[in-house]
Amino acid sequence: MPEPTKKAVSAFIKKPKSQTTEIGTTVVFEAETEKADAKVRWQRDTKDITASDKYAISAEGNKHSLTIKNAAPEDAAGYAIIAGGSKFKFELKIKEAEAKGLAKAAAKTAIKEAPPDTAPPVDVPPATPADAPSDTPAEAPKTSETNGHAPDPGAHDGLPESHQPDTKTDLTGLFTEKPQSGEVTVGENITFIAKVCGESLLKKPTVRWFKGKWMDLASKSGKHLQLKEHYDRNTKIYTFEMHVIAAKANFAGAYRCEVSSRDKFDSSNFELTVHESRSVEGFDIRAAFRRTSVSSGSKKKMSGPGSSTEGGEDSGELDFSALLKKRDSFLKSNQRMVQASTEPGVDVWDILSHAPASEYEKIAFQYGITDLRGMLKRLKKMKKEEKKSAAFLKKLDPAYQVEKGHKIKLQIEVANPDIEVKWLKNGQEIHPTGSKYIFESIGNKRFLTINNCSLADDAAYTCVVGDEKSVTELFVKEPPVLIVHNLEDQMVMKGERVEFECEVSEEGAHVKWEKDGVELTRDESFKYRFKKDGCKHVLIINEATKEDAGHYRVKTNGGQSLAELMVQEKKLEVYQNIADLTVKAKDQAMFKCEVSDENVKGTWYKNGVEVKADARTHITHIGRIHKLTIDEVQPEDEGDYTFVPEGHAFNLSAKLNFLEVKIDYVPRQDPPKIHLDCMGKTADSTILVVAGNKLRLDVPITGDPAPTVVWTKAEKDKSKKTPEEGKREPAFIWTLKDGEVLTDSGGRVHVESTKGHCIFTIEGAERQDEGVYSVIVRNPAGEDTADINVKVVDVPDPPQAPRILSVGEDCCTVQWDPPLFDGGQPVLGYVLERKKKKSYRWMRLNFDPYKETTYEAKRMIEGMAYEMRVYAVNAIGMSRPSPASEPFVPVAPTSEPTGLCVDDISDTTISLKWRTPEKVGSAGIDGYGVEYCKEGSDEWIPAFEGLTERTSIIIRDLPTGEKMQFRVRAYNVAGPSPPASLPQAVTIREIMQRPKIWLPRNLRQTLIKKVGESVNLMIPFQGKPRPKVTWLKNGEPLDPKQVSVRNSDTDSILFIRRTERKDSGVYELQVQIENVEDKVSLSIQIVDLPGPPQTLKVVDVWGFNVALEWKPPKDNGNCDIIGYNIQKADKKTMEWYTVYEQYRRTNCVVSDLIMGNEYVFRVFAMNMVGLSPEPCLSKDSAYIQKTGVEYQPPRYKDHDFSEAPKFTHPLVNRSIISGYNATLSCSVRGIPKPKITWYKNKMDITNEAKYRMFSKQGILTLEIRKPCPFDGGVYMCKAVNASGEDTVECKLEVRRKYHASPSTFSEIIPLIIQWGTQLQTALSLSN
Repeated sequence: MPEPTKKAVSAFIKKPKSQTTEIGTTVVFEAETEKADAKVRWQRDTKDITASDKYAISAEGNKHSLTIKNAAPEDAAGYAIIAGGSKFKFELKIKEAEAKGLAKAAAKTAIKEAPPDTAPPVDVPPATPADAPSDTPAEAPKTSETNGHAPDPGAHDGLPESHQPDTKTDLTGLFTEKPQSGEVTVGENITFIAKVCGESLLKKPTVRWFKGKWMDLASKSGKHLQLKEHYDRNTKIYTFEMHVIAAKANFAGAYRCEVSSRDKFDSSNFELTVHESRSVEGFDIRAAFRRTSVSSGSKKKMSGPGSSTEGGEDSGELDFSALLKKRDSFLKSNQRMVQASTEPGVDVWDILSHAPASEYEKIAFQYGITDLRGMLKRLKKMKKEEKKSAAFLKKLDPAYQVEKGHKIKLQIEVANPDIEVKWLKNGQEIHPTGSKYIFESIGNKRFLTINNCSLADDAAYTCVVGDEKSVTELFVKEPPVLIVHNLEDQMVMKGERVEFECEVSEEGAHVKWEKDGVELTRDESFKYRFKKDGCKHVLIINEATKEDAGHYRVKTNGGQSLAELMVQEKKLEVYQNIADLTVKAKDQAMFKCEVSDENVKGTWYKNGVEVKADARTHITHIGRIHKLTIDEVQPEDEGDYTFVPEGHAFNLSAKLNFLEVKIDYVPRQDPPKIHLDCMGKTADSTILVVAGNKLRLDVPITGDPAPTVVWTKAEKDKSKKTPEEGKREPAFIWTLKDGEVLTDSGGRVHVESTKGHCIFTIEGAERQDEGVYSVIVRNPAGEDTADINVKVVDVPDPPQAPRILSVGEDCCTVQWDPPLFDGGQPVLGYVLERKKKKSYRWMRLNFDPYKETTYEAKRMIEGMAYEMRVYAVNAIGMSRPSPASEPFVPVAPTSEPTGLCVDDISDTTISLKWRTPEKVGSAGIDGYGVEYCKEGSDEWIPAFEGLTERTSIIIRDLPTGEKMQFRVRAYNVAGPSPPASLPQAVTIREIMQRPKIWLPRNLRQTLIKKVGESVNLMIPFQGKPRPKVTWLKNGEPLDPKQVSVRNSDTDSILFIRRTERKDSGVYELQVQIENVEDKVSLSIQIVDLPGPPQTLKVVDVWGFNVALEWKPPKDNGNCDIIGYNIQKADKKTMEWYTVYEQYRRTNCVVSDLIMGNEYVFRVFAMNMVGLSPEPCLSKDSAYIQKTGVEYQPPRYKDHDFSEAPKFTHPLVNRSIISGYNATLSCSVRGIPKPKITWYKNKMDITNEAKYRMFSKQGILTLEIRKPCPFDGGVYMCKAVNASGEDTVECKLEVRRKYHASPSTFSEIIPLIIQWGTQLQTALSLSN
């Protein structure tokens, strides 16, 4: 730790102030410094300003000024003044950029701030602002305009004293400005502002907004609520804003703002009042052009300073239909809109479904519907009745869900069991490849099984049967992503790179990073970078700043991890300060200092004026060492020299003294003299040097001739003796004359003697260099002696390993012993660090030295192993760390067990059961301890030794009839939990319970078993005391050789190892307690294979058929015969073939036998067990006789040439002139020749004299003689024969004949010309 430094003091008495000016003016910034000769620099945007035509810089004593001439817009920037280690920033603003834009804003502000009864100024037009709604009244609440926070006091200067708001606010705690209560109209915006001063805070405060008592608004951010914050570095003020956008009526209520920073906390309550929107007072054509929104209905949005421009959800569509309506209808619809907005639960779907189509647009305008076309499409689908599917009996469900890695089976039922189906995925047919997709067809059911589902299987699936489809959607649910390796707390220096790393359970998983509850995203400045490497996710922060300190959280869908980042300012440590120098003329003077950062540059000043390098002056910077060397020192070089590190608010100073040498030409002898002001061994005269620094003793001496210098050092234990004894036995002696230089063999001690000075130097002082140093000067005129007491101070030794006294849920108490050696300076305190056991990063717990040797560390994670270590701090610095403590785990006892109750009780025992505690913690549960005591006694007796892991126990040997209390505790590493006790004492006495048998549901029907199988029946019952159990079979006791019975307190087990047919029967179980009993009966049926059928015989043989008949078997196997298997065999080969399977009758006909063969037959009987072991063979055989065959010549069917009528050329629509014959033609084919019928407007015209019909070679013609306009219409031709019919139709339009007037044409002559010839006509016109 660096040596404690004093708080930097500003070098300015008067600082320049930020100014706002107009274009073309002259601006003067003035400042005053403490020192008159202080060097001052002016900067603009971190660049130095030099005197020019634009800038004038003046300095008179301690007064300094910067003049900017002819201010222009580009002069608006940030300026700074630097003097020594002090820097102050200020700004210049130009009004030109705001002049035009603020003209109207000033007029608006004047109107808003004027009282209702005060007329606006003459120069401000009383018109409503263009961006405000036309129906907003003049007396709207001011909170909507002032965004809900306290108004500017200057805005109320024009109000009477009684009307001015109270601007006095009792600012307590952290708030410098608290959020004020406000009022807003429905649909408008309002902003609440809270301000916190961060000058005294080490880190950014945490602000939370609440509605009511507990509702945290951070999770409600979205379309209607936005939370913002920003920080002003000049004023060091944090501003937090809550924007309420498009307020609704339910937003009204009490709100609270809480701010916290470490151990400080403050809270402020305020209220929001929401007023209903007002009715429309006048028609504004601009209102129809505004965008409407489904969410806001007919409410207008206020576009004030607090309105949000984010997101597209609030934006609607332009409603141009309103422009086509009249003024009165517009006002009526607006009134209906206001009324509709206040009606709760209006169902627009129901209104549209019952309204005529002409009212749709009117309803959409009334209820603020923007997507009317989309709603009408959905309404049309809703009105359609779903048609019953002809191909599907059961379709797919609308959607299915399956977890990733599992399988799912999609099932449908089709009407036709033989039809083929196709499965599609996203429109692409699925083909069976490998084991991924499995297709099954069982009867009418079709299955598609998808194995090992992945995210690629999340798609739409379709089953196609013919022209019909069944569609579903499959959602693949990912398993929760767990965090395997948690984040670790980190502490870095400002400007360093930070990496938070975590490991999740699955590659490619999506994680979300948050800082103090706000999600982190990639921004343009690339402040945060997110890196993925398999299962590892890394958050990278480049060049950490103080604002980056806070809590960082990584979230997955299965967990989260939290870590804290602490950012420290990087302090510049001074390893070697510059020292005062006294030099003679023509000698060299060198100032040298060493700092901790080798990248830090600096500036040298002499008496406040910057030192420039020249031929005699050399400035060097090598690594961490800065040097100023002056060759051939002159008297004007004497003064105060200062080194100022760039970017740090402190400086290093030393003085250069010029020693004049007076030459006396009168030879004389002066006795030697040592000139020291720190001689002696008192505390005030002791020289302190920090271990590792240079010890330089520069002793001025005089004497003529030049004396001989002897340096001695006594041993440390001999320094307490008298001076005479000490001088007799020096530990070290260095002797040299004027002009000599002596260095010891180790190279650390350097002794130098010059004229007028003797210098003793030790490089890198150590503890053994502490002691009394004596310097003796001798010449012929005498001698002089001086003692110098040197004390070497160092950082203390590290403390001993800390001890953990106790641990809690998230804390521990640690204690340590002071260091054995305090370094020569008292210990100021201790610094503690902790780390997770498996981590290598130590996190500091306190920044200021902690004076006690016992510390309570908090904010640890329960169940995580930690280690602690301690540093000791004195005025020199911080010691090395102590050894780490033994690892410890913060744990807390569990909560009490739940649900403690009595499960059973007897005369001497009790059975207790309970559930695990609600809060277990990460340490788990080691076990449970049960205790009991008599009622009225405080002596609790353990029920057993040690702990039990079970959640039930039987306590035995209790006194009968006593009232006892019982309690249970859960134990873990932290100790026992609070006890869980029974609500009242329990009397130890058995309770009579009526016997009751609980027969399982499967035994209420006959139990069927095959011969050789085992029977194992467990039948539970209840009853206290233990009942007597009796088993009977068919009313007789059981044979113990064949049947085994085992009884317990709660059940009875009947066991037959290998069943036989004789084990069938009715078994009866009876439980009895004294005179009370309960009994149940159950049936067991043991089945076996049946015997063969009897007397199979051939009844008849005819053609290729044989009739068989047989009788059922004598032994049916103790179950019903379910069928017979009939087989046949040719006597030549005797190979048996099955004719019928599971044939139920006892007679059958075997057909399709081969002529000339002789057959034998056999029959097997079948029951539920299987086929009979032996068949029944027919005694007689059946011979199929050969018969004669007559040749039948083949018969051929005549070819049918018949063909249904079909028109090969249709009728063509025509337009004709009345009075001229017209024809309609078409062609038809068909065999036999079809009958032709003509229709006009579906009326038969076959017998009409006006029409003539022709038919030649399939070409049909209808001639209309001199048609009139009434002959126009639809003409149809119909062809019919025995194979079918066909029709064709056309439209005929008859135009009236054009009659030319005599004055226009004299005569119209019809002309007939040949194709391709030239036509030339002449018209004679009269008049």
